[in-house]
Amino acid sequence: WDLFLAVGHGMEPSFLAEAMKATREFFNLPLEEKQKYSNIVDGEKLGMDGYGNDMVVKENQVLDWNDRLNLLVEPEALRTYRLWPTQPPSFRDILSEYTVRCKAAANLVFRNMAKILNLQEEHLVNMIGENSITQAIFNYYPQCPRPDHVLGLKAHTDGSIITVNFADAEGLQLQRNGVWYNVPIVPNALIMNVGDIMEILSNGFFKSLVHRVVTNAEKERLSLVLVYTLELETELEPVSDLVDDKRPARYMKIKLHDYMEKYHDTYATGTLAIDGVKI
Repeated sequence: WDLFLAVGHGMEPSFLAEAMKATREFFNLPLEEKQKYSNIVDGEKLGMDGYGNDMVVKENQVLDWNDRLNLLVEPEALRTYRLWPTQPPSFRDILSEYTVRCKAAANLVFRNMAKILNLQEEHLVNMIGENSITQAIFNYYPQCPRPDHVLGLKAHTDGSIITVNFADAEGLQLQRNGVWYNVPIVPNALIMNVGDIMEILSNGFFKSLVHRVVTNAEKERLSLVLVYTLELETELEPVSDLVDDKRPARYMKIKLHDYMEKYHDTYATGTLAIDGVKI
């Protein structure tokens, strides 16, 4: 299904509870406090990092029912600390520790995916390297009076190798053969799913998962997401060992920076960037 629930990841329930508590305390701050970390200044969006939802860039753009904070966490040298909340006081330290501990779990997954593809065990870990981009996305989905009219997060695939999601309530749904399925919440489990980059690297062996978040009239939902990608200057294409006469390349070569530009355009309109690079 290209999505699984990961337990035995080495993070204690008490630590995960602290991570969720810090997330909740940030979103509970007064709006003027959260806007100190805004990703928009003088009406212009500065980039991915910061507090705030998507800019409206298309006439037919589908908007999401959520509150959001994006922070680049890896490589550490590229962190924009002025956009890292200082309230609650524990936020920065918890996010730094969560990043380190989650990466250990992600690397275990990368090693096993490489073995499934009959690559050397360290192939994907080495490809990702120290300068690859990891983005943390904090999402708050408030109660919605008309959950039948709006989505918390529109249907999309992730522009990632894998995405690691820790959430406190149901709401995530995955699509398979045109049918939407609820992803259950298992206490202290991480939800991991395949993204576009892995679909391309694996030459279609792994599939990028179409998913969405539905809203709820009775309860709110929080999620802490880590999105693992590559260096933006990477030439993205199927791994050469996975291409032969019987299984030719199914995706064209494209620089990751260019792919992500396409991704953000298609995300705004609810279409899929991965469809645009298939051969």
